[in-house]
Amino acid sequence: MPRLWKIAVAVLAVLAFAALLTFPALLRSVFGLRRANRTDEQARRAIVPPISTPTDTPEKAQLFWLSAASSDALEPTTVELDLSADPQERAKQLITALIEKVPSQTQRTLPADTALLQFYLLPNGTAIADFSQTLGTETPSGILNEEMAVDSIVRTLAANLSTIYRLKILIRGLDADTLAGHLDLSQFFTVPPQAPPQTAAGVGQRPAIGN
Repeated sequence: MPRLWKIAVAVLAVLAFAALLTFPALLRSVFGLRRANRTDEQARRAIVPPISTPTDTPEKAQLFWLSAASSDALEPTTVELDLSADPQERAKQLITALIEKVPSQTQRTLPADTALLQFYLLPNGTAIADFSQTLGTETPSGILNEEMAVDSIVRTLAANLSTIYRLKILIRGLDADTLAGHLDLSQFFTVPPQAPPQTAAGVGQRPAIGN
């Protein structure tokens, strides 16, 4: 074998050996970044104190998760929560509990890493819920999964508040075309009137709806 060929083969062997040594480290770095990104919202929730107000009182609330018997239906579960008399703060507490207090992972409707970033309640009964990016990226794609996610929010709000008429969902402060590729998020979701299980002071009459 000519001398140049021998040198070329030796160089290639050294490069291949170096690649074998660095590839595992590269994989660890990639997976480490994925884990770091995945836990961003969990870390944020760990340092942000729970939502509480001076008017919080223990109440039995109805939260809607997937049925334990059927993955294509929602069922109410009664949970005792400290809930505010202020409708806007009360809604934040309910949605946060919907994410964090799920009875089992098989009944979950919203991704575990999802965070409610902001919630606004307008005088005409329109609510705006702004969620972290993970609501869109980690909700399983499919019209049924996406409908269940939104419906669990809508029905939970309807069961425990009578001041919300319709709901708009944003992702990181922006309109999204769909939740995870199917359900239209450009629309407002109707929150049907329903008397809450227990009515706290200031959480009562549904307002007249304006234009």
